[in-house]
Amino acid sequence: MSNHLINSPCPLLPEISRPVCAADSRALGRDRGEAFYKLCLEYAQSKWMAGLPAQSLLQLNRAMSAELLGDEQLLKEQPIPYGAVAWILKERPDCKGQFLANPRRHWQHYATRMSGPRAQLRTWRAWACYAIASRILPHSDFPHDVEQVENELLVMPNEQEIAIKLDALGLFGEAQLWLHFLEK
Repeated sequence: MSNHLINSPCPLLPEISRPVCAADSRALGRDRGEAFYKLCLEYAQSKWMAGLPAQSLLQLNRAMSAELLGDEQLLKEQPIPYGAVAWILKERPDCKGQFLANPRRHWQHYATRMSGPRAQLRTWRAWACYAIASRILPHSDFPHDVEQVENELLVMPNEQEIAIKLDALGLFGEAQLWLHFLEK
């Protein structure tokens, strides 16, 4: 790995031997299966270690869009990355000049503007990440988008609704995995 690393690796993401880049992702073409999932997790690790936490979280979003059946061997070692989301938010580099943006607001917008393949599942995964961010991040520093709530009459789902939807739409055990990291 490069000498320009800023952060120690996230223990909930795969170890990497070299930085991952966009060209690695492009090399997969249209594949959105297990190889894509693994690469997104490695890319998230690479971005985290390079001091780019917001970009790391975006790669975790991409990982959650992978076309997985639930029986992939990799999922036993690297489950849907709710734990990595929570870890990155808890370990956020407040004073290191690393850009985190506002994850709560990001996931609110992501959940309410979802389209494309598996949009319904991806929407509930975004709400699940929103809930994790809401538990971990101070509301005063990372508020949700009140204007969107008011203008669109948005009703935010509660944690029970998220768990029910993840249980119905997600992979086997996904709701329990999310609850584990939500309550941890």
